[in-house]
Amino acid sequence: MKVALVGNQAFGLLNFRAALIRRLVEDGHEVIALVPDYTPASRAAVVALGATPIDHNLSRTGMNPLKDLGATWQLRNTLRRLAPDLVLSYTVKPVVYGTLAAWLAGVKRRYALIEGLGHAFIHGETFKQRLLQRSVSSLYRIALSRADQTLFLNKDDEAEFVTRRLVPPGSSRIVGTIGVDLDEWNAAPPVSEPMTFLFIGRLINEKGLAEFVAAAMQVRANFPAARFVIVGDVDSNPSSVSRQQVLQWVSDGLLEWPGHTDVKPWIARSSVFVLPSYREGFPRATQEAMAMARAVITTDVPGCRETVLEGQNGFLVPSHNASALADAMERFLHNPELVSEMGKRSRDIAEAQFDIDMANDRILGAIELTPEPSHAQ
Repeated sequence: MKVALVGNQAFGLLNFRAALIRRLVEDGHEVIALVPDYTPASRAAVVALGATPIDHNLSRTGMNPLKDLGATWQLRNTLRRLAPDLVLSYTVKPVVYGTLAAWLAGVKRRYALIEGLGHAFIHGETFKQRLLQRSVSSLYRIALSRADQTLFLNKDDEAEFVTRRLVPPGSSRIVGTIGVDLDEWNAAPPVSEPMTFLFIGRLINEKGLAEFVAAAMQVRANFPAARFVIVGDVDSNPSSVSRQQVLQWVSDGLLEWPGHTDVKPWIARSSVFVLPSYREGFPRATQEAMAMARAVITTDVPGCRETVLEGQNGFLVPSHNASALADAMERFLHNPELVSEMGKRSRDIAEAQFDIDMANDRILGAIELTPEPSHAQ
């Protein structure tokens, strides 16, 4: 069978879909990978996986409807030429416009993977934000009515889409985490001195970056030796913090910022992983940290709460609450033995729930290639 994946960037394709592509190829399927920003290196990496890299013109961000419609029509023409049997689209704009393009191209099997609600659904306080939310909702409603099935990573996101009537009744399914390679992400002994709190993610407000920084200020007042690291880069998302702001935090001696880099060495040099996000699908960075046996502090919100058993492998705190986050950090500083104990429990959870082969079994079952009902979470 010819399977087309439609995403929004080559980095995400290789970071989050490589194992799925490899599995599809091993199962005898022809895989086409469509993203808008291939480089020679990323194109070669996709070829090495056994897939065919194809460009499309949908921008990852931006709200220019004429440009998006033009890119959708071009993608429709590309899909008509390639004639895949099945299209799986993921991330917001590919889910909307990629699904519509596949429908217009006459692709018979169309699936959409929702990995989080995104900026439009997290904010709705201002008139502009409410207008954006209504616009995105309308686009989802139109596109997902053309999908055979819409896949979600957690039950809260599915419930939100069902309540808002963005998906037709009976056309959604929860597949759980997309998983991590547990052989690649091995357990590593945590750093004990100095106590190091690590944040990994795009440097946008929705990830709780402001709360992480405010908590760091509070903790450093009581524990000046504590260390804080953020790994990730500023983003084209409208809620991104500025590079100047991050550099100011570094200049003030509050935290370290290696930028966008390989996260594995930084997890290895950390004590506790921290993600104070406002909402997630099922955060990959948390899964990677847990696979490497790190205790976790995260927020009690959809997507994040699925990663922590309170008091066993970490702590859940309210979102938008820097003081509660600081208190959770200080619990580790007062009881450093928790770092190792909870880290071991994280690895146990990762082995039981985050294995990438099991995750791919669920996705392949959901798109009716190799049904594996016994692996459902």
